[in-house]
Amino acid sequence: MLSSVIQSALVMRCGKRASFAQRGYTLIELTVVMALIGVMLGMTAPKIRDAFLTDTLKKTARKMVGLINAARHDCVRNHQSYALHVDFESNRFWMAAASMNDEERILARNRGTTLPEDVRLLDLWLGGEGKKVAGEAWIRFTEKGYVRPSAVHLSSTDGRRLTLVLSPFLRKVEIVDKYVDFMQ
Repeated sequence: MLSSVIQSALVMRCGKRASFAQRGYTLIELTVVMALIGVMLGMTAPKIRDAFLTDTLKKTARKMVGLINAARHDCVRNHQSYALHVDFESNRFWMAAASMNDEERILARNRGTTLPEDVRLLDLWLGGEGKKVAGEAWIRFTEKGYVRPSAVHLSSTDGRRLTLVLSPFLRKVEIVDKYVDFMQ
């Protein structure tokens, strides 16, 4: 008799647990969770937006990477060499094809991109030549889109630095969130 009472108590208890587990969440619990998620998103969304949309250093780096990728594509498509030119004094960069005449080169330079006020070109490192820090320098892309090991160093007025690393045979430009110094 005692065992049948215990069995019936366990069945009732298990039955209650099963019905509680099958019941799911209440509307109040769901509302509280949604409110907490909303508060957290409300606090973090402005910071995420600022980090992606208003960071001029990263925006400039993405623009340079896009120009480099387009140049590599054009090299292969048009079977001609291109060069990424940088001018340290005017803080500008642009692309020019090897087949351009002097007038077209001047036009390409004038159409080039001027970096924002808070972003500077620190130097351009070329494998085999070393660093260029003044005047005008360039990175040449071959007809097959290849480039010698190179790096472009950018900085912002708040002290942050980025390095764009170009590898000879890889199509991807690596962006490093610090100044990477290369040996000759």
